[in-house]
Amino acid sequence: MQRKTFALFFFLFISIYTAKACAVLYYVDSASGKIYVANNEDYWYDTKAYIQIEPKSKQGLARLWYGWKDFAQGGVNEAGLFFDGAVTPEQKIPKTFKKIKGNLGDDILANCTTVDEAIAYLEKRKIGLKNAHMMFGDATGNAAVIEWVDGQQKIIKIANNRLIMTNFLLADSNKAGHSCPRYDAIQKEIERFEKEETSIDLLTIGNTMARAVQVPQQNKDGKTGGTLYTSFINITDMEFVLVYKLDNTKITKLVLKSEFQKSKKRKIELL
Repeated sequence: MQRKTFALFFFLFISIYTAKACAVLYYVDSASGKIYVANNEDYWYDTKAYIQIEPKSKQGLARLWYGWKDFAQGGVNEAGLFFDGAVTPEQKIPKTFKKIKGNLGDDILANCTTVDEAIAYLEKRKIGLKNAHMMFGDATGNAAVIEWVDGQQKIIKIANNRLIMTNFLLADSNKAGHSCPRYDAIQKEIERFEKEETSIDLLTIGNTMARAVQVPQQNKDGKTGGTLYTSFINITDMEFVLVYKLDNTKITKLVLKSEFQKSKKRKIELL
């Protein structure tokens, strides 16, 4: 593990903090063809989050995921398949479909190499997302969000070289009852740097997500929540960076090609 300077200019997004919020971006640079993904995980600050790296084996592909309590909140595998999830308003799912059990994200990363394979995997296991949606993106430039609206599965595909997901249902945004300023902030920043023809790299994407972070705040019970960590992945070059609790002194930087060649699993506590 390397800890190096990855100075993000956090434009702090001040809001009434909502636990279990998230913001996820999959972006393809039209100039270079490179693929970047990023996620703001907004949650309680006393959560014991960590990074888990699983080696390639007979049981599955080499993979990295981040989360807590033996559950992957997001991650990427050696094939370049990425996923992340976000809470949504609760929806109905068909009775023939099942709720998520076990470490679903890890299972997907172990067994799938593309977006289409990941979606087919959910279909095969008859898993429905009652109060969340998931984004998948792969190394080919394909990305999609899968969610449920009124009992119907909806798949929203990448358009205009980007796909953004926060906490409203993309297939039925009116159902959320309000717009999402975090979604709008990310979209606006992309439009800005594309108009200025800025050279895109992982730092550019990092600072785009910084527009949508949530500063630490206490609720009425004194419990602190905010952006617990922000993760950035250059899928093309297999680079990984994670910033913990909006602190530029708490950065984990990994070269995924090297990590995925190792034969032993590794757990990296976020401190």
